[in-house]
Amino acid sequence: MFDLTPLYRSSIGFDRLGRLLDEAAGLEAPAYPPYNIERLGEHEYRITMAVAGFAPVDIALEVKGNALNVSGKKAEKTDGKFEFLHQGIASRAFERRFQLADHVEVTGAEMDNGLLHIALKREIPEALKPRMIAVKPAGAAKVIETKQAA
Repeated sequence: MFDLTPLYRSSIGFDRLGRLLDEAAGLEAPAYPPYNIERLGEHEYRITMAVAGFAPVDIALEVKGNALNVSGKKAEKTDGKFEFLHQGIASRAFERRFQLADHVEVTGAEMDNGLLHIALKREIPEALKPRMIAVKPAGAAKVIETKQAA
């Protein structure tokens, strides 16, 4: 465990980073369901989760602030037509939380062959993108326009 108190004394705006480090050091991530995080392009990502046996209506995605919560809960079938001799396919409820970087948005989600694909894209606002500033020569004359009274 790291003591980040000295960082907090001399820095402004790093409290979220410290909180993330504290959470990462103290928590073990659950292993179910397994997932991949892929980079598809410079600003495009995809989370793929193995959710065999779940239907799209059993899955809920919620974005709150910079957190993406994915949860799943199967409706129980109690029709009594069969009994399991061996049940190796997990169907327990789950909840996964992903911390999203600033300006990363969820653009869609789809199910395909037991895999949940969540599309993400980083959309940097125009005000935060780098821009070029023209440099003018020092002796450039300034033109002042005045309106004459009629």
